[in-house]
Amino acid sequence: MTVAFKGRTLELEKGFWTVFPGLCKGCGLCIQKCPKKCLAWSDVLGVYGTPSIEPNDECIACGICQNVCPDCAIMVEKKKKAKAG
Repeated sequence: MTVAFKGRTLELEKGFWTVFPGLCKGCGLCIQKCPKKCLAWSDVLGVYGTPSIEPNDECIACGICQNVCPDCAIMVEKKKKAKAG
């Protein structure tokens, strides 16, 4: 049986940021490690009924939150810069 987790994607200035509430246990490690301190608790509940997280517009799509998440609940995709000319 295949289980599909539904992501919640937010488009930010620097990229696309997705959290999978079905994987997020609300440990807060991503909030602690974010260099811009732009992650906060969300109203969307995670797998254990704990709040999941979401970024604000200060997010630079660096991907540190994705890398430190022990549950692979975050996916960050940086926007490609348009080439001049």
